[in-house]
Amino acid sequence: MAPQGKLDLDPEAVRAARRLAARAAEPVIRMARTHTTVSVERALLRLAGLTGADDGGRPWVNHLADAVRDQVGLEGGVALPVWDALLNGPYGTLRDLAEATARGRVTFRHPGGADAGHARDAARAAARGGMDRVDRRRAERDRMLREVGDPPQPWIYLIVATGDIYEDIPQAQAAAREGADVVAVIRSTGQSLLDFVPEGATREGYAGTYATQENFRLMRSALDDVSRELGRYVRLTNYASGLCMPEIATLAGLERLDMMLNDCMYGIIFRDINPRRTFIDQRFSRQIHARAGIVINTGEDNYLTTADAVDAAHTVVVSQLLNERFGHEAGLADGQLGLGHAFEINPSVPQSFRMELAHAQLVRELFPDAPLKYMPPTKHMTGNIFAGYLLDAFFNLAGVMTGQSIILIGMMTEGIHTPWLSDRDLALENVRYVRDACGSLAEDFVPRPDGFVAERARRVLAESVDLLERVADDGLLDAIAQGTFGVTRRPADGGKGLDGVVERADGYFNPAIEILDSEDPHTAHAQEEVPA
Repeated sequence: MAPQGKLDLDPEAVRAARRLAARAAEPVIRMARTHTTVSVERALLRLAGLTGADDGGRPWVNHLADAVRDQVGLEGGVALPVWDALLNGPYGTLRDLAEATARGRVTFRHPGGADAGHARDAARAAARGGMDRVDRRRAERDRMLREVGDPPQPWIYLIVATGDIYEDIPQAQAAAREGADVVAVIRSTGQSLLDFVPEGATREGYAGTYATQENFRLMRSALDDVSRELGRYVRLTNYASGLCMPEIATLAGLERLDMMLNDCMYGIIFRDINPRRTFIDQRFSRQIHARAGIVINTGEDNYLTTADAVDAAHTVVVSQLLNERFGHEAGLADGQLGLGHAFEINPSVPQSFRMELAHAQLVRELFPDAPLKYMPPTKHMTGNIFAGYLLDAFFNLAGVMTGQSIILIGMMTEGIHTPWLSDRDLALENVRYVRDACGSLAEDFVPRPDGFVAERARRVLAESVDLLERVADDGLLDAIAQGTFGVTRRPADGGKGLDGVVERADGYFNPAIEILDSEDPHTAHAQEEVPA
C-alpha cells in the first residue's frame, strides 16, 4: 500500500507499531485481570453508596476494606464478606456496618452455600445501583450537550487551583466567561500518595485543591450554571491517578466529570507509585471512564520535562501507542483517548518550530479520531515574559496548524511564579487571537513529501517501532525499570503501594468488575433518562 496522509507515513510501519504495542501490553493486561488492589475493592464500596469518614477523617470504605483484609484477606474480594455480614447482622446500611467495624464489633468470613448466594445477589444489586447512577450521569451530559451546545475544537483548556474549592468556583466560572472550554482543577500536591480519598468540601490545599466527591459535585454544579449562561457546555477535569485511582475514577463517574488525567505510566515515573499497583488500578479506572463517557488525558508531555524533547520524541509516541492499547482493552473508544504531547523543544535549537510541527502532525495522523491534548512550553520558560508570550503564541500556532483537539493555554509567567489572574487573561487573549486569525489553517498546511517536516516525522516513527520491538521483547515492566520513559528508573518491586496488590484467588468476586467486563460501556447508558 502506498504511503498516505500529509506526512506520507508508511502504513505498514504504523501497523507494526500497533502490533508491537499490543504485544508489549499483553502481559500487563493479564496481570491486571488476575489481581486486585485495596483501592479497587474500596471503589466497589463507593459505587455501592458508602461515603463519609470517622471523626479522624479516615473514610468508612478504608475501615471496611482493611478489616476484611486483616481478617480473611482480599484474595476473594470484599464483596462476599461485606454483604454476608450486612445480611446476617443488625446493620441497616453499609455505613452502620462500617461504624461497627471501626469499633471492632464485626467478624468477617467467606460465606458458603446459600449464604454465599444471598451475599452475591445483594452485592450485585448494590453495584448495579451505582452503575445505573453512572449511566444516568452520562445521559445527563448527553442531554446538556444537546440543550446548550458543544463548543468547536480546539477546546481551550485552563487550570484552576487555589486550594479552596469556594475560591476555585468563581475563578472557574470567570475563566469560562473569558473563553475556557475545559476547566481543570489541579489536585493538592501529594494527594496522589494518600491511600485514602478525603471527604467533603475542602478549603486548604497546597498548589491545588483536594479531589473529593463533594468538591466534584460543587464544581460540576457551578459549571452547569455557567454553561447555561453561555450557551455552550463547559467541561470539568480532575485527576484519576495515584494510590486511589479507581476510587477517584468512580467518584468522577458518579458526579459527571468529563475528563480525567489518567496515564499508564505517569504515577510510576513521577510519583514513584509501584508499577504493578498502577497498572491494576488503571484498568479498573479506565473501565469506569469508558462507562461514564469520560475522556482521559494521558501524560506523555511530562516525559519531555525530564528528557530531551528531540532525542526522546519517539518515547512519547511509544507511550501513546501503549496508552491506546490499554485504553481500548478497557473499553475506551477512540473519542475518549485524549492522548498527550507537548511543545517542549528548546527554542534555541535550530529549526525547533519545524520539528515541533513534525511531532504534532505525526501524532495527529497516528491517532486521527483521538481528542489529542497538546501541552504548552514549560521547561524553557524563563523570566523573560515577552519571549515567553511569543513562545506560547508559536505553540498555539502549531496547535491550530496540526489540528490539535485540546489546547492547554500557556502562561508567560510560568517560569517565575504561580500565574496571576491577569496572566491568565493575557494567555486566553493570545490563544483566541491565534485561533481566530488562523481559522482552518490546518487545511492548508501540507508539508512537502521530501521536506524537513515529513522526514523528521518518519524518522520519529521508525525510532518508535525500534523501541517498541525492544519493549515487546524485554517486557514493559523491565523497560520502565531501565528508565526508558522520562529517564527515571522504577523497578517493578519498588515504589509506593505494592503492599496493596493482591492476586485474585479462585472464586474472586467483584460485581462491579463483573458488570464492566460483560457489558458494552457505550450502549449501557442508552436507557430512559430519569433523575439521578
